[in-house]
Amino acid sequence: MIDLVATAFEQKDYRTAAKLLKQLLKESPDNPWVQFYVGRLHEVSAKRQEAEKIYRQLLRDTTNGKIVTQARHGLQRLQELEQEERKHAITQATANADNSELGVLILEPITNELRTQAAQKLAQIMQLDAYSARLLLPSRGWRLYRSGAIGELKFYGKQLKKAGISCFWVKLADIKRIQVFQVNYFEEYTSKVTVVCRNQDNQLGTLCFDWLEVKGRVQGLLPIFEEVVDRDVRGKLERKTQTQDYFQFCDLHIPGRNCILRLYDKGYKFQQGVEIAPQTSENTIRMNWNNLLAFIDKQLPQVKIWSDFPTFVETALDQTEVLDNIEPHIHLFRREKTNWDTAFHLYSGLAFLTFLKAKV
Repeated sequence: MIDLVATAFEQKDYRTAAKLLKQLLKESPDNPWVQFYVGRLHEVSAKRQEAEKIYRQLLRDTTNGKIVTQARHGLQRLQELEQEERKHAITQATANADNSELGVLILEPITNELRTQAAQKLAQIMQLDAYSARLLLPSRGWRLYRSGAIGELKFYGKQLKKAGISCFWVKLADIKRIQVFQVNYFEEYTSKVTVVCRNQDNQLGTLCFDWLEVKGRVQGLLPIFEEVVDRDVRGKLERKTQTQDYFQFCDLHIPGRNCILRLYDKGYKFQQGVEIAPQTSENTIRMNWNNLLAFIDKQLPQVKIWSDFPTFVETALDQTEVLDNIEPHIHLFRREKTNWDTAFHLYSGLAFLTFLKAKV
């Protein structure tokens, strides 16, 4: 009867094949050829997961060379069909100009209990091996996983979310539209908050707002690089760049005005405006900065603080295609350009946009 089933498949008479297989499953359900043709019936019926499961089981449990070859061919057909459909879907997803704009796909942290299952799903969706997929899943903080056309990232992101893998995608153009003001100092903070600041054209002015308008806060450290002379393992002098210290940054997000107020320790004028804390000759920049953060803590006790920049920057520094398309709005004296500054602005911009997305 297996020959009749084979003939029915050759003639694409799947109704007859299904009737014959129904009878064969009652008589000899463990027969490898019966199982193979059940898999073929699932395949032609667009039940791909069921077909794949049977083909893989045959590869694992069967020693018959012909069946093994046929099962491999079946898996290859399923893979080629999936790739073709994926290619077509991505082409459609990036068809219009808006969906072809550059964006980023961010993976959010996942617990260890869900890691194994999530890695298998990530591997399947992104066509990776399970080991590599497991390494990509962050346990803390965000991972800048992928960049490209926002339509394609949205296509993958929806599949990942459906599989229970938390992620989000953002157009770089949305980050570029956020205005950044460099704060010199707080001038007033009682009835209304007033800061003296510079806009993106470096024009000095004031900006008034209410503390209730601030919906987010980002803190991070940016390294200060210095060229030093040191000795190598052979005792010879060599020049190399080392991290000597850090700049401390704090961004205040005001999404209602689509702007970020950016403060940093060596740029804030502690001797002007509101006295955050008594100024003495013994005050260091670090002491003044800590006093400023304590002042902001007091004014914004309920505002979320994003402080996982150290984790994020590890995944972002090498993403030059992304970082080269972003203006950092950080005006530090650098002997050489560094991606750290741009990565911080990207991180802050992502945090800014997650609040807006949550409100939609």
